[in-house]
Amino acid sequence: MQEVHDLLKKCQTYFIATVDGDQPRVRPFGTVNIFENKLYIQTGKVKNVSKQIMANPKIEICGMLDSGKWIRVEAVAVEDDRVEPRQAMLDAYPNLKSRYGPDDGNNQVFYLTKATATIYSFTEEPRVIKFG
Repeated sequence: MQEVHDLLKKCQTYFIATVDGDQPRVRPFGTVNIFENKLYIQTGKVKNVSKQIMANPKIEICGMLDSGKWIRVEAVAVEDDRVEPRQAMLDAYPNLKSRYGPDDGNNQVFYLTKATATIYSFTEEPRVIKFG
């Protein structure tokens, strides 16, 4: 899990795919944090991505690295409604504090479970990491 975290951070921007009815939706994300040995992402409850994850928690993440490698993560996103993981995310990303508070009713964090990360390369065989 630590390697997946580190690779997503190296990507800086990665993309999360959700489902909206029968339509896939993809958008850029940039937050990833480890808290209590779980990998977390963050969004706002007012956003469509939040509503889509709550309706269907199966997501995919994809990010490209400068090294010619990329990562795909299949997972189930589970909302953690405690203030502690939200605060940990804000501490990891201080720039979020201008838009979110730890208990503002909008800040939302999800941890990934049943996750399979695959690291791909044009020159190497894919490598799989399972966690959660």
